[in-house]
Amino acid sequence: MPEKRQFRAIKGTRDILPPDSALWNRIEQMARATFESYNFRDIRTPAFEDTELFARSIGAETDVVGKEMYTFTDRDESSVSLRPEATASVARAYIEHAMHALPGNQKLYYIGPMFRRERPQKGRYRQFYQIGAEVLGQSDAPGIDAEVLEMLVALFKRVGLAKTALYVNSIGCKECRPKYVELLREELRKVQSQLGPDSQRRIETNPLRVLDSKIPDEQAIIENLPRISDYLCDECRTHFAKLKEELNLRDVAYAENWRLVRGLDYYTRTTFEVTAEGLGSQNAVCGGGRYDGLVELLGGPPTKGIGFAIGTDRMILSLQEAQNGPKLPGLGVLIAWMNASTYPAAVKIARKLRESGLAVELPAEEVKFKKSLGLADKLGARYALIIGEDEVASGTYTLKRLADADQKKLNENELLEYLESERLNCLTH
Repeated sequence: MPEKRQFRAIKGTRDILPPDSALWNRIEQMARATFESYNFRDIRTPAFEDTELFARSIGAETDVVGKEMYTFTDRDESSVSLRPEATASVARAYIEHAMHALPGNQKLYYIGPMFRRERPQKGRYRQFYQIGAEVLGQSDAPGIDAEVLEMLVALFKRVGLAKTALYVNSIGCKECRPKYVELLREELRKVQSQLGPDSQRRIETNPLRVLDSKIPDEQAIIENLPRISDYLCDECRTHFAKLKEELNLRDVAYAENWRLVRGLDYYTRTTFEVTAEGLGSQNAVCGGGRYDGLVELLGGPPTKGIGFAIGTDRMILSLQEAQNGPKLPGLGVLIAWMNASTYPAAVKIARKLRESGLAVELPAEEVKFKKSLGLADKLGARYALIIGEDEVASGTYTLKRLADADQKKLNENELLEYLESERLNCLTH
């Protein structure tokens, strides 16, 4: 007889259970509603792709590709990887389906799981979730960047993410950025002996990544390094100035952060990050930037692009830490029916209440009255709908509000109208 074994979720993954799953659903609904109000449309890409897609887009030398991706050989001997991020997949779909031929900019959003085999810690998992958006097209107008940031801030306000901060920067273009990178490399070589092993290695491979360092002993050194804002070409300087004008026009609060960089070659000009409270020192909840070279790098036509990814796990953790998440409707009504003769009426009204959008619990077996009210309370119901022989005979229902025991008798139309207004009031306040 095989030995009994208790299976558990694999390290770095976890189950999202009720009631937390209700919060996740509500956040995702709010994201969809916010994005669609800006005319973004849903795109759903596969959870795994050709490994080369990520090696080419993210960079074969990066930790993500070299150490963190879940890569395996498929039965046809091809190398595939679970997606560590979604931008490359969106760009691949844009090319594959010739979306550049469609009218206007392609404004796309996605919601789903990503996978990286990194060290699990608070708010970080090996299967994690992202909510993101991308704009792909022929224009790099600063107004596009500003609208993306306005939409992002609108979403955070809508879900109740308090005490956030938006940081912006410009990292130049293919004309001015390489010159800055070489200057930065030269300056870093002068202080190489004062840096840690990771930063020393990045001097040659990707000096911009040194600016991301969180090591305390390196902060004073980094503060004295050349700043890219002093080396932007005229076009990039104008683009960044116009972006800030656009943000002010839209009343989007922001701060400049010269250390906010993206270390990959296809990133250009605008970069941004949002931080939130309740996440410790690694407090970024969203990051993004302009990537005008990505589609071309992957074999597509010259295309401008900008996008962001929100760490859903970290956003929800911040909301839970602050106890400031969106109000959830929860269970609306538990139907307390008294005996077999009232059960058909209970089934009928349950269906109508559900059709109107209410969450309804209908016990499949008869439960004594006091136990029904106790069950309603334990399940978090707002109301108990009492159906006894008197109610069936009179064609009315007794609705008991559990918070204060207020009761009223209503006919079917009155009941549906009253509960509908209460449901809408719950969602909007």
